[in-house]
Amino acid sequence: MNNLTQSLAGVPLTRPTQAEAEEAIRTLLLWAGDDPRREGLLDTPKRVAKAYREWFCGYDEDPTELLARSFEEVEGYDEMVVLRDIRLESVCEHHMAPIIGRVHVAYLPAGRVVGISKLARVVDAFGKRLQIQEKFTAQVANTIQEVLRPKGVAVVVEAVHQCMTTRGVHKTGVSMVTSRMLGGFRDDPSTRREFMAMIQGGRGMVEG
Repeated sequence: MNNLTQSLAGVPLTRPTQAEAEEAIRTLLLWAGDDPRREGLLDTPKRVAKAYREWFCGYDEDPTELLARSFEEVEGYDEMVVLRDIRLESVCEHHMAPIIGRVHVAYLPAGRVVGISKLARVVDAFGKRLQIQEKFTAQVANTIQEVLRPKGVAVVVEAVHQCMTTRGVHKTGVSMVTSRMLGGFRDDPSTRREFMAMIQGGRGMVEG
């Protein structure tokens, strides 16, 4: 999706140029009440545009391709595979404020496994986009299920939303927890309990 060639009501969308992005940032600086011509802000539009490319690099990643290479030489291993405490850095699509947290991912192999770094990269691919936590949780779980076809997938996300802590109701120390259970994790309570026990264990709340 490098050129954002989507269609909205029949109107094609294309990614603005670097110069256009920087000009938009200058407009925001003016709107905020500052002078983009002053020394401290001269390079801010360029820096912000560069930061946005990093924060939203997930739009250039195909999560399904990340999981495409898997391994079948597992000696019959069919027990739970869990990757916990994957750091989540995302951005709220409503206020463009940071979402910071952690993600726990598990699946029950059905004859093949995937490199664990690929699971973390799937989290990043969906996280480095404008998001809401509920949608993000479902996207990660559904993609793993669709590509690997395991016996089950579980995803739990714990995150702090800066749109809630730094504006609006200004409630600090509050985290949001979402989950998506598929296959064996949804149908078998004992499997679900085992997963939840593995991802818990004395850790405190996430820090935003």
